Amino acid sequence: MASFVTEVLAHSGRLEKEDLGTRISRLTRQVEEIKGEVCNMISKKYSEFLPSMQSAQDLVTQVDKLSDDIDQLKSRIESEVRQDLHVSTAEFTELKQQLERDSLVLSLLKQLQEFSTAIDEYNSALADKKYVTAAQHLEEAQKFLKFLKSRKCFDLKLLKSLRMELTVQKQNILYHLGEEWQKLIVWKFPPSKDTSTLEFCLQTELHLCTEQSQKEEKTPVPPISSVLLAFSILGELHTKLKSLGKMLLNYVLRPLASCPSLHAVIESQPNGVILRFDSVTTNLEHPSPSEVFAKIRLVLEVLQKQILDLPLDADLENETTPKIVLAEMLGDVIWEDLSECLIKNCLVYSIPTNSSKLQQYEEIIQSTEEFENALKEMRFLKGDTTDLLKYARNINSHFANKKCQDVIVAARNLMTSEIHNTVKITPDSKIRVPDLSSPGEDEKLDVHKVSKIQCDEVGNLEPENTLDQHSFSLPACRISESVQKLMELAYQTLLEATTSSDQCAVQLFYSVRNIFHLFHDVVPTYHKENLQKLPQLAAIHHNNCMYIAHHLLTLGHQFAVRLAPILCDGTTTFVDLVPGFRRLGTECFLAQMRAQKGELLERLSSARNFLNMDDEENYSAASRAVRQVLHQLKRLGIVWQDVLPVNIYCKALGTLLNTAISEIISRMTALEDISTEDGDRLYSLCKTVMDEGPQVFAPLSEENMNKKYQEEVPVYVPKWMAFKELMLLLQASLQEIEDRWADGKGPLAATFSSSEVKALIRSLFQNTERRAAALARIK
Repeated sequence: MASFVTEVLAHSGRLEKEDLGTRISRLTRQVEEIKGEVCNMISKKYSEFLPSMQSAQDLVTQVDKLSDDIDQLKSRIESEVRQDLHVSTAEFTELKQQLERDSLVLSLLKQLQEFSTAIDEYNSALADKKYVTAAQHLEEAQKFLKFLKSRKCFDLKLLKSLRMELTVQKQNILYHLGEEWQKLIVWKFPPSKDTSTLEFCLQTELHLCTEQSQKEEKTPVPPISSVLLAFSILGELHTKLKSLGKMLLNYVLRPLASCPSLHAVIESQPNGVILRFDSVTTNLEHPSPSEVFAKIRLVLEVLQKQILDLPLDADLENETTPKIVLAEMLGDVIWEDLSECLIKNCLVYSIPTNSSKLQQYEEIIQSTEEFENALKEMRFLKGDTTDLLKYARNINSHFANKKCQDVIVAARNLMTSEIHNTVKITPDSKIRVPDLSSPGEDEKLDVHKVSKIQCDEVGNLEPENTLDQHSFSLPACRISESVQKLMELAYQTLLEATTSSDQCAVQLFYSVRNIFHLFHDVVPTYHKENLQKLPQLAAIHHNNCMYIAHHLLTLGHQFAVRLAPILCDGTTTFVDLVPGFRRLGTECFLAQMRAQKGELLERLSSARNFLNMDDEENYSAASRAVRQVLHQLKRLGIVWQDVLPVNIYCKALGTLLNTAISEIISRMTALEDISTEDGDRLYSLCKTVMDEGPQVFAPLSEENMNKKYQEEVPVYVPKWMAFKELMLLLQASLQEIEDRWADGKGPLAATFSSSEVKALIRSLFQNTERRAAALARIK
């Protein structure tokens, strides 16, 4: 009876479903038990580090058996669901979901098993120094751990232990690889810490030990390709090559590029090569590019042969390992810094300083191309032209930039040199530069023919009265030697521009303009203190500015037709700078004149207003003040002698002497009472000024040539005649004063007003009828 019921139930599917549920529940319990045992085993192994080899194998067997049971149940569930889909969808779905959860747990357990296996195989390979195999197993373990981390249901504490184990093992293999790397590439440095000296470079060595020495070790050393491939698999190869590249740059390539006497020496050894340095005596300050390229090429060829072009063992590579080009990796690391070093320490100094040498630079461009092609063949470089070759080919721009920079630097050095080193400029003086190129022969012939025809037809049109040949010349004076050199530099630079390319000509032209802008800003600031304190330097600076302005008037015109066409549109002029330079020189000299005028007035202020000259103390103070004024003027006359142009010299000293005389006149005419003794002493003071004043005017060093200018004192000193009349008044009688007044038509009336004359009469004479009558006649 029971078997009949069972058959009916089985046919209806109810018993089968109950049987499936029971089996799934049983499998779930078994999965959970195995999960717990596996986690416990992993924890013991990687957290507590307990041996559990046999139990781990038993667990692997149980996991495999459970996996088979789950697969059978899956197929049975899917077949039953198809047979009776409408009746038991919900029940079978629930059972299937439970089974999928169990399958997920089981797959995680499999990943744990794979992780453990990969770690074990890694340890075995590392012990045998099979670094590539060890690195591959370590990467597999990394992948398994990554999968486990992606499943959020996994035990986080266990994950932490696995991650820690993986980190420790990776650092372990990197340590061993690092030791092998240090055996393969050995640097030897001297004890000195100054790495920039030639002695340090000469004692530096690089040993590339690519093969094992038979005397050193009995255990075999892994090939360098194995070490490099293991670094690559672990993602550390770029870091190692970057470190190697930095050392090569600092201690090999950069010294070779910057020191012309340094050469690389390659010494072959049974187990590798040794790279060291040797010094060769040379007079060169900077190495030539072709020599530097040859030295660096030699070093890179050695590196290429020894470590960068080694074939990787085929049995150590798998299909997924990307092809490694070590030379290309090292090139990516060092090329940018190396090319910059070659440009700064080598190519920059090879740029010619004269446009006539530009053609010779083609050899350097060719050697640069050959150097880059060699590096491309060695696979250090990839792609098209690099910055190094672009720099070499762009020689016109670099020549112009360097030329302009050199011009500005030279100009600034001249501007900051001493002003007081002077040279004499005469109307016949000319700038010492080569003659400008003449027009072509055809043009000269045409011009000659036209001129001859015109002369024949028109005749002689030259005027009878012509201007002097020096009418527009700069007057004789002294200028700074540095300013003369500055103008020569400007002319030479413009002359260079006439034979240069259009781009270079434009840059050179505006560099000359920048020279004068720089002078306008630098000189007054740099020499400010001396220009304020020293009258001679102020005069020289005034001459310098006028000299530059004089040349700027025609400088552009002289070169206009010979410069590049792009500059022949009216821009080749310097005339716009002329007013600024004239103003610069004038303001500086006027500031010095104001300072000198202030000193003169300060000295005269100690004369006690010329009061009570009968007092010896007052007379002594007044006499001392007058002497000091004359001494100051004579001193200025000496320091400005042969420096300022004659007309400027006379005007300047005439203005200062006029200031002193005007002050004396105003002080004396302001006196209310002048006794006879006072008058005599005031006359004596005026006589001193009258006698010694003209001696101030000595613009030329030849004494006999200065007499002319001393006789022309009234021309330069407007108050000279008034001072002369004042001196006469101090000794004149009333009648003589009336005669010199001559009803407002005499010489006295030409220099003094009636009120000033009356005031002087009242202070000189007592109040008498004669004085009253004289005062009445002066109107």
